[in-house]
Amino acid sequence: MKILELAIEFEFNGQKNYIYPSLIVSNDQLTLVDTGYTNFLTLIENEILENGYEMKNLKNIIITHYDDDHIGSLYDFKEKYPWINIIASEIESKYISGEMKSERLVQAEEMLENMPNEEIEFGKWFIQQLKNLKHVPIDEKVHDGDMILDNECRVVATPGHTSGHISLYFPNLKSVITGDAAVQDNHELVIANPHFCLNIEKAKQSLSVIKDLKAETYYCYHGGKFTL
Repeated sequence: MKILELAIEFEFNGQKNYIYPSLIVSNDQLTLVDTGYTNFLTLIENEILENGYEMKNLKNIIITHYDDDHIGSLYDFKEKYPWINIIASEIESKYISGEMKSERLVQAEEMLENMPNEEIEFGKWFIQQLKNLKHVPIDEKVHDGDMILDNECRVVATPGHTSGHISLYFPNLKSVITGDAAVQDNHELVIANPHFCLNIEKAKQSLSVIKDLKAETYYCYHGGKFTL
């Protein structure tokens, strides 16, 4: 088994940006972790193909949490590759499938009420982005401590950024896929977007949990791979 960092380049507000979804390779089977924004299917496909892998071998997609930059293209993946097994925490699955209104949307609507005038347009746009996300049923709901991917990967509950956020620990690879429980910033692991954390105290605890795993490599969705 190995983990590949997929560097996805895109433009936002005229600026060059990157996200770093992870691709887990186990024998011939591929597992993608998070799917980028809406309409990122082709960008991610191209990166997988350029690394020498075939989309027909994509068996799983794991979603770390419900945020538009992580689940934006999930619906498109499932529609194009209907055999894909979608994995998420039980908490996040309620939002991804549309059973419950997402915490992020509730937060965004509450924040809009107190936004300064110059930010209101962005706030409304962001709310619409969240409302436009298409719901997808989850095939496999996981919990803290569950072993998945042939017992090579341990699900680690890392709440804070969202309440059902998960990270992935690979003991044999001494590696962690952090989602948004940690980002790399100036060669250290820090909390992602503290301003948007739904529970900052839990986010701090989750960052400690991740660091305490003493992994050698942390695959951060924002900021990229961090090697100790």
